[in-house]
Amino acid sequence: MGAREIGKGLVKRYEKNPILTREDIPYPVETVHNAGVTKFNDRYIMLFRSHVRNGRSIIGLAESEDGVKFKARLKPFLVPSREEPFADYEEFGVEDPRICSVHEEYLITYSAYSRHGVRVALAKTKDFVALERLGFITQADHRNVVIFPEKFNGRYARLDRPHTENMPWSIWISYSGDLVHWGGSRVIIKPERYHWDEMKIGPGAPPIKTEKGWLNIYHGVFKTMDGAVYRLGVALHDFKDPSRVLGVADEWILQPEDPWEVSGYVHNVVFCCGAVPEEDGSIKIYWGGADTVMCAGTAQISDLVDICLSRSRPALGTLAPETR
Repeated sequence: MGAREIGKGLVKRYEKNPILTREDIPYPVETVHNAGVTKFNDRYIMLFRSHVRNGRSIIGLAESEDGVKFKARLKPFLVPSREEPFADYEEFGVEDPRICSVHEEYLITYSAYSRHGVRVALAKTKDFVALERLGFITQADHRNVVIFPEKFNGRYARLDRPHTENMPWSIWISYSGDLVHWGGSRVIIKPERYHWDEMKIGPGAPPIKTEKGWLNIYHGVFKTMDGAVYRLGVALHDFKDPSRVLGVADEWILQPEDPWEVSGYVHNVVFCCGAVPEEDGSIKIYWGGADTVMCAGTAQISDLVDICLSRSRPALGTLAPETR
């Protein structure tokens, strides 16, 4: 994977970014972004979101042997359902898939938009050909859900981000015995006041197991006079108790810098829904640029873990008491 380093950044961008654009898709779309990525049968599978010309979103699939040169399939992988109970809640589009490998199956969470708001749905596949919708796993309004690939004391765990005006949009953890019914929810990471993620945060790629804990790549948003800026950050969670946050890196690991990240459908956005750890200790990170194209880069897992532990800020922030 050819790369170049921006400043002293921990993430090295692929030198031929963007890696997938609307020109690469064999059916009409306006954007290609916010993709979940995993490995399946020694190939990289990318489930990407695309806007179509009515402004709503569908999910396509592309494959790669090396993780950067992707070829899209001839038809979309997931479109709004026409069958109940899904049709009523997917009528405005399906968005931002995440992929989690569990017990030789691949769990896919995605956002479903409708006149009733946004909620997260769960589907599964064994071969990325047949897809089974399992149900909705949140009420409105939830936007981002990533599932841990292992159980904790017999229960699945997930990170999510409810929409709320009562407090800054924060990362919560929830648990389930069957993947469909969830509870035991509690907030575990909040935005930091006057910080790069002050406006809101949300889980990005599904958590990745490392030697020192679960690595959580998340997005953070800062509101400027010229609009919001989306960046990527990292946090580390305890092996046995993922609600215990060992550290949240004080600094972002990636921000919009390339032209296709700064300008596009939504300006100043890098947004991650997928990352793939490699045997050599590196990690491939995938992000949507300006809600328009897909990009990729690499980092060393040990470096990302290190900044969570050595340059950390409070997990629950230092916001004024009345806003907590």
